[in-house]
Amino acid sequence: MLDADRHGDDADNLDDPDNPDDNIVNHKVDNDDDHDAVVLEIDGCLDLHHFAPREVKELVPDYLAECLARGILDLRIVHGKGSGTLRTIVHAILERHPAVVWFGHRPEAGSWGATVVKLQLPSEEKES
Repeated sequence: MLDADRHGDDADNLDDPDNPDDNIVNHKVDNDDDHDAVVLEIDGCLDLHHFAPREVKELVPDYLAECLARGILDLRIVHGKGSGTLRTIVHAILERHPAVVWFGHRPEAGSWGATVVKLQLPSEEKES
């Protein structure tokens, strides 16, 4: 789950574009040793290399929601080439997500190791 609590004590700066902490949220990593929070920058590029497949099922929809909230509509999700497990999970999530207009692979975005995603804001109509 993405934690909407941002770093810093000044709540008035949460929506300040000059405040670099405004684009950072915490994601709690579920591992056997402890429950550490991983700091994720919400910038439209999500690298899944450090997450287990079971974490991706919750992380990707939460990340999409945070991007939508910030008006970030063009995304790149890096899942790696590997066995294809993460890619399969990511694509299944994207196929069901109502804000996804399209997604696919582009050579300039990492070929098969990354998926490019186009989102729409809830008030926009889907392109045909």
